[in-house]
Amino acid sequence: MSSITGGLADTKQTAASPIRSSLWRQAFRRLRKNKLAMAGLAFIVFMFLVCFFGPLFSPYANNKINPAIMNQAPSFKHWLGTDLLGRDVLTRLLQAGRISLTVGIASMIISVIIGSILGAVAAYYRGIVDQIIMRIADLLLTIPSLPILFILGALLSEWKVPVEYRMYIVMLMLSFVGWPGLARLVRSQMLTIREREYMQAAIVLGLNDRRKLFNHMIPNIVPLLIVISTLSIGGAILSESVLSFFGLGVMPPTPTWGNMIDAANNLIDFEQHPWLWIPPGVAIFTTVIAINIFGDGLRDVLDPKQKK
Repeated sequence: MSSITGGLADTKQTAASPIRSSLWRQAFRRLRKNKLAMAGLAFIVFMFLVCFFGPLFSPYANNKINPAIMNQAPSFKHWLGTDLLGRDVLTRLLQAGRISLTVGIASMIISVIIGSILGAVAAYYRGIVDQIIMRIADLLLTIPSLPILFILGALLSEWKVPVEYRMYIVMLMLSFVGWPGLARLVRSQMLTIREREYMQAAIVLGLNDRRKLFNHMIPNIVPLLIVISTLSIGGAILSESVLSFFGLGVMPPTPTWGNMIDAANNLIDFEQHPWLWIPPGVAIFTTVIAINIFGDGLRDVLDPKQKK
């Protein structure tokens, strides 16, 4: 009898194990079936590994100026040629990717933190707090982001901000224009969560506002934040590249994909030295496309409103 009971218990445990599997594990299984999204993820991982670790193995990582080999075409020694100062373009490309990816990810993290907290606070407290936060967000959303970034970048040049600090200020600039849209989206989700039964139970139990916000409300929008964060990285990389191309973002000698293209902005380089601008342009294009493809796959998996 005991053996039969034990067998039934084992059968029940086996049948219940798929039910107990976490939603995150199920989402990852569904994501793995999306071959396009997984290809985008593989390319993103490849770019990270190459950009962050590749320069460590390059003999040209010191960016030593060598006028004797300036503007040389790609060769076995310099796979992507050399620039107008005789530096290896491939090494500069990887170092620039390190900066561009860092700026994109850091600005995304800052904007997600600011936008999610302000959106949650506006939805929870409503009233005057909601009005102040949302009116500021509306004001920033009515102005196109690029003109704001151009004005802020021009101010950095006017104030002669040191080159070594510009990268960090560019992160804050991109976060400044990125949080309003996220805050509005988080607020709309929070208004729905605020009226659900478990939130009413939390109010009855007398939990303080911090626990209700950070333990019950914000964790329920984590899938949404992951999707938005992934898609925001591509936009941040593009914005940083545009700023650097116009000389308003990260400045040389710190390399970024944007200022590498800007260094070849004359007709002679455009026609006769394509290895100066094609590699960073291709890097921007492929990286942003891969991030967007992976973000779309995450949205299909994590967004409950998506229909198969």
